[in-house]
Amino acid sequence: MRERSAAADEANSEPLTKAPQIEECALNDLSHFALIQVEGEDAEQFLQGQLTNDIREVTEQHSQLAGWCTAKGRMMACFRVFRRGDTFLLQTPTGNLDALVKRLRMYVLRAKVKINDLTEDLVRIGLSGGCALDLLGEHFSSIPWEENDVVMEDEVTLIRLPGSRPRFELVGPTATMRELWQKFESQAAIADESFWALQKIRAGQPTIFPQTSEAFVPQMLNMQLVDGISFTKGCYVGQEVVSRMHYLGKLKRRMYLAHLESDQPPQPGDELFAEQSSSGQGAGKVVDARPTNDGYELLAVIEIASAESGRVLLGKTGPALQLRELPYPFTEEVVTKE
Repeated sequence: MRERSAAADEANSEPLTKAPQIEECALNDLSHFALIQVEGEDAEQFLQGQLTNDIREVTEQHSQLAGWCTAKGRMMACFRVFRRGDTFLLQTPTGNLDALVKRLRMYVLRAKVKINDLTEDLVRIGLSGGCALDLLGEHFSSIPWEENDVVMEDEVTLIRLPGSRPRFELVGPTATMRELWQKFESQAAIADESFWALQKIRAGQPTIFPQTSEAFVPQMLNMQLVDGISFTKGCYVGQEVVSRMHYLGKLKRRMYLAHLESDQPPQPGDELFAEQSSSGQGAGKVVDARPTNDGYELLAVIEIASAESGRVLLGKTGPALQLRELPYPFTEEVVTKE
């Protein structure tokens, strides 16, 4: 919450490793995410023609990841899409907000659609860890059990997010969310933005930042493996490129989970280097990275040949990435070009 307590500010100034109890029960202010509202008679049809996923499947009981691409199939955003009544909400890091709202409005044309920034109207908080189910059970009559599913109760949208440990996002009006925050913070450790991002990294869920806008096609970010693409929904911006990659050739890059021992924090968009790489586009790029008690964990899009046959470095002289298993298996994709 933007009106967070003094305890939250104090917790956010402390290193992650000083609060091991966070791993079991964490409460997060998610005000670093923005909400774009898409509403109107043609809202569903409009989004269906823009995003990579089948928007008809977004209901008050189900959310989804969806990419928004250029005509060349390069992702400008990776949204968490959910509904509150007749309104669609697209969640994205706040740094993306202004550019995305401006560009989305350019596509409205004669459609009966309104696009607005709803970031300040609804509060977002996160709850994760073994305590989450019990704490939520005290305030909600039902809890979403499957990943991406949603429960709407007392004006609060409760979303079950992917991950190996229970992880939920709550979205609602300020007064209601302030009350929930106050109840949760007496039983949960208040975590910082990096902790929430680290859980998303470990779940293999991609994030697009301004530094990586238009850097990747959806399959490079494993969007087809996290239910972020529909190959049967019909046309949308960039669909021809995305479909061609699905049905032709072999995928040359994909997203990996990795660990890195480094004194300098990796940043989204940082270049990777592999001596054996013959690509003019380099060996890959960092998607997102966050600190742990022994270095950094990160998601990175890497040339598959480089990842499988040799060392991949952060920059030409940086430390080597130690690849780790994602929580979902790779499947063979097809692609004609990078």
